Amino acid sequence: WPSIFSGLEVISNRMTLSHRDPGGAPSHYDMLVSLGIEHDAILSIEDLEAELVYSPGTMTYIAGRV
Repeated sequence: WPSIFSGLEVISNRMTLSHRDPGGAPSHYDMLVSLGIEHDAILSIEDLEAELVYSPGTMTYIAGRV
């Protein structure tokens, strides 16, 4: 089916390694969505030294080349 997105990745019940997106355009955003019920996920952004609560229903947009 046609999509406005150039890529899609699904991560289910995992702790992932740090990720960088050097190929992203500075004017583009990556959209992260947390789905499900009752989980205690944390979104860690090392460059900002931030750990954010990532509850179900949370949508986060991060500028390209992060």
